[in-house]
Amino acid sequence: MSGLLDTMAANLRQFSRVPSTGSQSPAAVAIVVMEGDVGPCVPIFQRTSNMSRHAGQMALPGGRRHEGEAAQECAIRELREELGVSVSADDVVGILDDFDTRSGFTITPVVIWTDAPSAALQPSKFEVAELYVIAIPELRAAVKTARPGQEFSLRLERVQVFAPTAAILYQFSEVALDGRDTRVTDFYQPPFTHR
Repeated sequence: MSGLLDTMAANLRQFSRVPSTGSQSPAAVAIVVMEGDVGPCVPIFQRTSNMSRHAGQMALPGGRRHEGEAAQECAIRELREELGVSVSADDVVGILDDFDTRSGFTITPVVIWTDAPSAALQPSKFEVAELYVIAIPELRAAVKTARPGQEFSLRLERVQVFAPTAAILYQFSEVALDGRDTRVTDFYQPPFTHR
């Protein structure tokens, strides 16, 4: 997997991220690349139905930033709280564009690398209804067939994902994995994600 890490690090070093100019609530998510059963993968999950915000929606580990907390610190904390994976600032590979959601948050996506295997994931029963471990080739295939526009989503093998999570994964695949300077801030967010 070290070749993939080198590729992602090089691609993200060359990428000029665009920060948000809005004034929404700051949040962060972790796109964590780890070793799965069949190679590198990224965990995502469906939120539990009893959450006050974004209940039942597909998500990356993440949430609202605490007062004075940097995006990287928030992503690392949320990854530990929601999926039981402990990493450090040294494991951060790079940061993608801020994404302003229709529900009032500005999400900063933080790309993280860990040597922990996907078998070590310990999803929080309070926040994670179902865990999905997405192999990198599966993500790339979904991105390749996705059509940005009113009907945008990522059709993965076991689940369909919509923006903002789908948009962030799309940019991760394009930028970090394939070195393409792709922007996703205008990707369609269906009404059910606005709550």
